[in-house]
Amino acid sequence: MITVDLDRTTTRLATRWGLELGAPFEGGSSAAVLRCRWPDGTPAVLKVGEDRALGERQHAALALFAPSGRVPAVLAFDEESGAVVLEEVRPGTLAEDLPAHALPALWAGLLAALHGVGVPERIGTLRERCEEAFARVGRRLHNPVVAARISPLDWTRAMQKCARLLDTTRTPVLLHGDLHPGNALDGGPARGLLAVDPKTCVGDPCFDAVDLVVMGAGHEGVEARCAAIAAACDLDGDRLFAWARVIAPFFVVAHATNGAPEPVVDELVQLLR
Repeated sequence: MITVDLDRTTTRLATRWGLELGAPFEGGSSAAVLRCRWPDGTPAVLKVGEDRALGERQHAALALFAPSGRVPAVLAFDEESGAVVLEEVRPGTLAEDLPAHALPALWAGLLAALHGVGVPERIGTLRERCEEAFARVGRRLHNPVVAARISPLDWTRAMQKCARLLDTTRTPVLLHGDLHPGNALDGGPARGLLAVDPKTCVGDPCFDAVDLVVMGAGHEGVEARCAAIAAACDLDGDRLFAWARVIAPFFVVAHATNGAPEPVVDELVQLLR
């Protein structure tokens, strides 16, 4: 939904940058994301959010990953609003809509490029990200629908597993931090997958593959997908599966409240034990 304030900002920036605005992308309640054309005709995307600080952080993250060639190019940035104009990735198919058998190789290329970027001196850590997520999502355990599938003990065990993985990370890298098949777009054969909406932090390289692994539930299965992703991405399979067991409770909480198929939730619950 585009609020009055977002609409005003969008109009102001379109005039300032000479953009030809097009149709909005679906989804998103706190940001306006619209197709547009740069003055020279370049297909682009205008993203205007209500959270200026978030826009600034994402702009900074895109700058960090720019040398990888695996994030959209930034064409313009407005410091006042945190709005950004990005190149439009084409064909732009979401990774979640690509054939599952193609994902391991595609993900391997994406991670190799992203994780090859140097780690900056001042940036948040995966530990901080995980602590915040466990605290925030953990408040939903009191929901009766969630409580029927996951217990406080399950949550505590996941936190303990997470701490052990964080304590034993040997070679931290700059992480996208929120990388999943809904945040990766097909850039065509020459470019491969491109990542969008980064929430950068430093930590275990397995973390940028774990959502893709857990989303194997209800398809080929989490274990089978983990083996395929670990082999393709040259990741430690045992660590990747351990991360899947850490992240599975978050998926259970989400799926328990959105009506996901029972077999999917059942498989995820088994990972908690």
